Amino acid sequence: MTTYKAPLRDMRFVMQDLLHFEKHYQSLPDCEEVNQELIDVILGEASKFSEEIIGPLNAVGDEAGCEMLENGEVKTARGFKEAYQQYVDGGWPSLDQPAHYGGQDLPMSIGLPIREMNGTANWSWSMYPGLSHGAMETIEEHGSEELKALFMEPLVSGRWTGTMCLTEAHCGTDLGLLKTKAEQTSNGRYRITGSKVFVSSGEHDLAENIVHIVLARLPDSLPGTKGISLFVVPKFIPGDDGSIAERNNLSCGALERKMGIHGNSTCLMNFDGATGYLVGEENKGLNHMFTFMNFARLGTGLQGLAHAELAFQNSLAYTRDRLQMRSLSGPKNPAGPADPIIVHPDVRRMLLTQKAFAEGGRALIYFASTQGDILTKSDDPEARELANHVLGFLTPIIKAFLTETGFESANLGLQCFGGHGYINEWGVEQNVRDARIGMLYEGTTGIQALDLLGRKVLGTRGEALMPVTSFILDFCKRSRGRKEMRPYLKTLVRLTKQWKSLTRKIGFAAMRNRDAVGAASVDYIMFSGYILLGVAWAASARAAYRRLEQGTKEEAFYRAKIQTAEFYFAKILPRTTSLLETMSTGPDPLMTMDENQFMF
Repeated sequence: MTTYKAPLRDMRFVMQDLLHFEKHYQSLPDCEEVNQELIDVILGEASKFSEEIIGPLNAVGDEAGCEMLENGEVKTARGFKEAYQQYVDGGWPSLDQPAHYGGQDLPMSIGLPIREMNGTANWSWSMYPGLSHGAMETIEEHGSEELKALFMEPLVSGRWTGTMCLTEAHCGTDLGLLKTKAEQTSNGRYRITGSKVFVSSGEHDLAENIVHIVLARLPDSLPGTKGISLFVVPKFIPGDDGSIAERNNLSCGALERKMGIHGNSTCLMNFDGATGYLVGEENKGLNHMFTFMNFARLGTGLQGLAHAELAFQNSLAYTRDRLQMRSLSGPKNPAGPADPIIVHPDVRRMLLTQKAFAEGGRALIYFASTQGDILTKSDDPEARELANHVLGFLTPIIKAFLTETGFESANLGLQCFGGHGYINEWGVEQNVRDARIGMLYEGTTGIQALDLLGRKVLGTRGEALMPVTSFILDFCKRSRGRKEMRPYLKTLVRLTKQWKSLTRKIGFAAMRNRDAVGAASVDYIMFSGYILLGVAWAASARAAYRRLEQGTKEEAFYRAKIQTAEFYFAKILPRTTSLLETMSTGPDPLMTMDENQFMF
């Protein structure tokens, strides 16, 4: 069984030393009273919940899974329902939601660390309240006043939870193929008919109602994605006063048998003429749904961070205690029969890789959350426009890169345990299984890569990249006064220039052959992620040097930041060299073989 301790010290480092959250909040309307004292209280209480309440349920959910009852209802694992009620009673669902719906109106960047702690302690459980945030964002952004009045308050309070119902058995990522139908009724509502697969938290016993956000097609709508509309379809139809009324015509047809996240109910949902409410405009459903999907993609990036953090914590504890072999440079535990394996270079490589991905990923996604704050709360139109641009650019990178590196970290965690990692007693094999889905749902790594390179970068003729590369070069310029920073800065300047020239090269190649985009895209998004994580680690080193100069009782903590940055630049960032090589080869090595030549 894995154990989890909330990394409050590193969270405070990112918030205080690196991103200066207090100063950030001073620039936002109605956030001036959010100070570090308040943040520490919130994080402290949230850490108790994650460590003491849902952390111990992680292995329980994995072993027991969910149970499908005869009436189509789903029973969650022992303790899940009680934990959810404690979560609601504590006011956690409403933390960063609007006050006029009963929320506490705190910034998104306060809610994100709470979701990180919950997700690292027990990702399966955290998905039940987690998807509600996307449902709320979608209804708030695109719903009518009637919809908001019916659904927002119970979602904000946590009495109801939300889901996203996107794909169907024949669709996969190509939502233009979906067949679920919507027919308008005489009362202005709609009858929704069809089946949706892979619906996380689609049916459960935690909340009194479940609000499904469903894509469907109206009669005579255009084929493909231009003919999709969006609907709210609740499990129970609310009365005009918001109370629970009749059971809707929808049900869970099956629970998926799956590799990991056993504690979460992944459902086949059947809609049999179910009552639905139109969200936004007809045939604009996919555009509206991107509000939910982009929120979910950041949440999935957070999942990658969670698995890296859990792997690191448990690997570190195990490698300190596990005795095996003697150090090549001489005994480090001469009184014992062998040395702890943490002294061996290869074990250090695995531990430092996990640490670099977890702590660097935290810095990156917390920065993204500050852009979310600006986008939703700032009264400066130019600041909101820039934040929207930056967040849109970062979202596919965070989703793809952090889930890829989170899975790598989970695998390294298992490797640190050796044969003991392969059995379920320690829980690290569960972390590997749970992590694997992150690279698939909310759009695979390949889909995120096409979105970044094809739509956001080349689709804007490189304009989407310019603010990001300008920020990096400006950071390097502002930091060059510190001689200890110069090795980092020299590398970042070189890679940023290569990033720009590489983008132009792929763009020219794509004019001749569009397959050049698909051939380069995954390598491109990973290349981008490594650079951005390099910026995060360079900035962390700079912050650590500053604190050491000022004087601190935590010298070891700040020295470790600098040493991890050195490791990242020496041992991980050079991966960009091979990515440059593979991207330069173009599509021919992939596409010249005729499909009939794929034989066995």
